[in-house]
Amino acid sequence: MTDAGTAAAERAVADAHRREWAFVLAATARVAGDLDVAEECVQDAYLAALAAWARDGVPDKPGAWLTATAKRKALDVLRRDKVFRSKLPLLVEPETADPTPADPESVPDDRLRLVFTCCHPALAREAQVALTLRLVCGVGTGDIARAFLVPETTMAARVTRAKKKIAAARIPYRVPEAAELPERLDAVLPVIHLLFTTGHTAPTGADLVRADLVERAVHLTRMLLALMPDEPEVRGLLALLLLTDARRATRTDEAGRLLTLEQQDRSAWDRSAIAEGTALVLGAFRTGRVGRYALQAAIASLHAVAPDWSATDWPQIVRLYDELLTRWPSPVVALNRTVAVSMVDGPAAALAELDALAADPRLAGYHYLPAIRADLLRRLDRPAEAAGAYRDALALVDNDAERAFLTGRLAQTETRRGVTEDMSG
Repeated sequence: MTDAGTAAAERAVADAHRREWAFVLAATARVAGDLDVAEECVQDAYLAALAAWARDGVPDKPGAWLTATAKRKALDVLRRDKVFRSKLPLLVEPETADPTPADPESVPDDRLRLVFTCCHPALAREAQVALTLRLVCGVGTGDIARAFLVPETTMAARVTRAKKKIAAARIPYRVPEAAELPERLDAVLPVIHLLFTTGHTAPTGADLVRADLVERAVHLTRMLLALMPDEPEVRGLLALLLLTDARRATRTDEAGRLLTLEQQDRSAWDRSAIAEGTALVLGAFRTGRVGRYALQAAIASLHAVAPDWSATDWPQIVRLYDELLTRWPSPVVALNRTVAVSMVDGPAAALAELDALAADPRLAGYHYLPAIRADLLRRLDRPAEAAGAYRDALALVDNDAERAFLTGRLAQTETRRGVTEDMSG
């Protein structure tokens, strides 16, 4: 075993964790019938891969190797449990009959099946979403905490409680009945949306985008639309993802520097994705049952079809945000609305609304709050205050591309501040 072999194995395991975790866990959960057991077996399989791949080389199909290993470990656990129960029948609770299995084709994709399973109505909504992001999507607890605007310790405790409740309540791993799918949809849609958001702008790391998470979210939504074609919010979510991701290639320059929506080359946007997304938005609105995802997709479509930044229909975007806030009173939505307000009524009006939002404790660690405030102050030619807000945002951001962007804006603002002071002096 060489140092080079060990390093190659470590890189391959890290890459497989990022790309294959959802597949491996979902397949193992079908064998284990227990999410906690499945997760432990998958973790053991990744640990085994470190040694085996360093010794024998990385296999041609790492995901298949991991799945086979994790399944084998799950079967070992089941066999040991069966032996234990047969030898000590008086010391354990009697086995109960398994529930009647649902149609395995009601949810044809293992990962989507596991998403629906984690979104069990016995769990609180936030626990459903957090648990699914952690187990099914492999999103780190810290990144989930950022998405929920809570401390990492709080989110870790929620995930732990949810897993314990699944075990204590003996919630089975099974495919939900077709009739059960709609009631779980309200939890499944936020899971996929947060998965996409985490990939669209990675909370941590060197790259702005985690393409694997973005593509996984789009794939899951397409599967969901095939499963539930009459649900307008599924159409709305797919539209939102396609219209937002259509800009991926233009969000950074060749050096990896972040480009704002105003700076992006719109001729390089994915026009086929925009056309598909726009058609899905129209289809969702025609149903007359418009929800939060269709409204967000409508906002994204107005950005996508505008020939340039100045031609964006900002008044209509503000109206859509107003409607969105009535259906989803989220502080993040209200914060995003201030950007549109600044384009209609000016940065001073937007700053007044933003300062009112600053009192919301849910936005206390959200770096976009001071970042937007800094931009509004910059536009109002108040460089000293803008510089302070940029520093506040930098203290909260962990993504390297966003950090570099904010650092550049701070430097420009500091220069402007110096010029202003020289002129006033």
